Amino acid sequence: MKRALDQAQQALDAGEFPVGCVVVRGDDVLVSGSRRGTAGGGVNEIDHAEMVALRRLTASYPDVDRGQLTVFCTLEPCLMCFGAILISGIGRIVYAYEDVMGGASACDISQLTPLYRHRPVTLVPNILRRQSLALFRSFFQDPRNRYWKGSLLERYTLAQRI
Repeated sequence: MKRALDQAQQALDAGEFPVGCVVVRGDDVLVSGSRRGTAGGGVNEIDHAEMVALRRLTASYPDVDRGQLTVFCTLEPCLMCFGAILISGIGRIVYAYEDVMGGASACDISQLTPLYRHRPVTLVPNILRRQSLALFRSFFQDPRNRYWKGSLLERYTLAQRI
């Protein structure tokens, strides 16, 4: 998770939403990614840290046994990323901070269609939560950052104690 937090810090330093992600096999980090497309004028809702990392995984390790991999994320994956992780067959998701506005880990997978329902995944929340929360607080406290300004996630994050 510390490597994912490093990715999130890099995103924050670039004015991006501070989400970082790494995909590991055992103790080896295979790929990483950070959030893109939130700084500046337009907003890109496709280049989430998990999606960046999954694209890199496919390009660099096309034949890896994905059931043996773990995704570490600084923010609970959204519905898009959660679905992509399920489809990819990765067996474990570890995240730091809950996304009260868009997190998808509470989805009842058994009620989804077969493409998703038959992809077992283990979820591990709240790993290094405090460190991740600090990054999100920094992001939302900076008036230059407009992404999700005024949102439920901003209000929830700023109300949290570190």
